[in-house]
Amino acid sequence: MKTILLLSAVLIGTAGAGRAGESEAPGAGDRVLNRVMGSDSSNTVERTGKKTAERPDAWITGKVKTSLMFHRSVSGLKTQVETAGGVVTLRGEAENQAQKDLATEYALEVEGAKRVNNLMTVRGERTVENRVDDATITAKVKTALLSRRSTSAINTTVKTNGGVVTLGGVAKNEAEKELAERLAHGIDGVKEVNNRMTVE
Repeated sequence: MKTILLLSAVLIGTAGAGRAGESEAPGAGDRVLNRVMGSDSSNTVERTGKKTAERPDAWITGKVKTSLMFHRSVSGLKTQVETAGGVVTLRGEAENQAQKDLATEYALEVEGAKRVNNLMTVRGERTVENRVDDATITAKVKTALLSRRSTSAINTTVKTNGGVVTLGGVAKNEAEKELAERLAHGIDGVKEVNNRMTVE
């Protein structure tokens, strides 16, 4: 009988030690960030490690905007937020590089955000977006529209002024109209897209 009690005590003590070791494991469940381009100056940062819950894009966009407005250290009013497939894109102007990086971190903290592509410019710095002229942007947007089968047949007019693209013409449906706008937004140097296309 004494032998059985002794073995039980040993087993209980071993199990407790194992659980204690598990709870003290460093970094367990912590959020891990990975800069996609491999440097601190990268515009794109993704979430790795523990998988985030799936959330609708509109929900994520709203939460990111609220977070940026809540923190005084970032410029929420000057930051444009878009989300597609859990990937958040930030545009606008930051006072400095630290403010830009902080906006990325706040956006990535939102549940459902898988990656943050920060295209914000830093005041006083000359970036790729500043160097792309309007004619080049217009040509790239037209090329992007022609490269897609679902938009190549659309009679679309493209005009660019100061990085602001205006789309005109007729789309067969709302999906084609939205796709044309998304393609235009994806071109380097584009600050804003005014989609004035009509639907048949």
